[in-house]
Formats: sequence, structure tokens, C-alpha cells
Amino acid sequence: MPPAGLGPPGLDPMPRPLRDPQPMLDRAIEEWGGHEDLWIFGYGSLIWRPEFDFSERRPAHIHGWHRALKMWSRVNRGTPQCPGLVFGLLSGGSCRGMVFRIPAAAGLETLGRLWLREMPTGVYDPRWLDCTTPHGRVRALAFTLSRRSPNFTGVLTDARYREIFAHACGRYGTSLEYARQTLEELQRHGIHDAALMRLLRLAREELSEDADCPGQGAGLYLNTQEIQEPSPTNNQQENT
Repeated sequence: MPPAGLGPPGLDPMPRPLRDPQPMLDRAIEEWGGHEDLWIFGYGSLIWRPEFDFSERRPAHIHGWHRALKMWSRVNRGTPQCPGLVFGLLSGGSCRGMVFRIPAAAGLETLGRLWLREMPTGVYDPRWLDCTTPHGRVRALAFTLSRRSPNFTGVLTDARYREIFAHACGRYGTSLEYARQTLEELQRHGIHDAALMRLLRLAREELSEDADCPGQGAGLYLNTQEIQEPSPTNNQQENT
């Protein structure tokens, strides 16, 4: 059963900002310049729920950063009493994701909407990263996470991941649902993330109908058994 004190999702207030996000938005706008199309790098939910219009989308590969399910979520995928997890882009390794091209005329509006979604508490460190795509290199904005951030989980045991997947639920659903949707979209684009697949296998070992989140169907958990290993011929691998 969920831990005592876990209330219905969506009732907890937004945490106080760790820092003012406006100066970081101003800096991103200045560094972009506004004269060329804007590129955004997606590595988690931006891939399957971008919530902005784009004129082009490409597979992309970056070096020096990797996708990791190591950022606490106390509103969207968890609560203060039962924190959930979302992805951060941590230094080291490499990462495959998607880049989205936004026409220059829509860039300012898109950045404003992205800041409302990704930066209400100022947790991420926005960075312009060089991304390799099938049609050349692009410079894209990515939301990275510092290991010094209080929202960085540090090392979590397998048992802790199982507990989080079993119980953590926020206003947008469960941590498990979030992780599973990301994996499904990565696989749809031919991207292999061995670390994420391993974590979802842990969830399959733990979950039962009693772990259901309010408002979520039991089928969500049962579907974790459908996670498929990618074909051995798939050469798109990520070092995490």
C-alpha cells in the first residue's frame, strides 16, 4: 500500500523556486540571438509530449551528457510525502534523443512556454549543446541537471527504485508511467537505453494491483511485462 500521508495527486502546492528562473531565460534568449531558428534537445518527456509547434524533428546524439532517472519530482510525478522521479541530463557519457526546430519568429513564445513547463522552480541548468544529427550538427538548448542540485537523487538502490515505482504518483500520473512512456518513445525511434530498461524490469518485479495510483488503471502496471529487448542488430546505443 502507498505510504501514510500520500494524498490525491495535484493537491500539493508548487515548491518554492530554488532560484529565480527569469535571469536564466533572459540569458538563453540572449545566447540564442533570435535571428536564426531555435533548436531544442529533448531526452525525456519532451520527446513524447513537446507541447510546442515545430517545423522539423530529427534524431540527435550528444556527447558529454547522459539521460538519468535521478531527479526528484514532488508535484508532477510524486508528492512531498512520496517523491517521484523524472529525468535529468547529467554530465558524462552520451545521450540519444530528438532535436526540434522552431522557426525564429516563434522562438520567444516557445521559450516562454518551455520555461513555464520546465523551469518554474529553476531546478535545471539550461545549456546550449552541440548535437549530431543525420543532416549535420545543430546547437540546441537542453535542460541539464547539476549533481549539486537538491533535486538530484544521488545513487538510489534497486529497492528504492522499486518503492518509488510502486507508490509515487503526482498530478500528471505515476513515475512508472512517465518512465514507461519515455522508453516506448525511445524504442519507437530506434534508441536503446539499457539503464532505463533495467529499471523498468525492477518495477515489474515489485508492482501489484495494490500499488495503483488514484485515478490510474491497474493495466498500467501490468503492461510493464510487455517491455521488449531491442533487436541485437540495433546499433543505436546509449552510454549511461
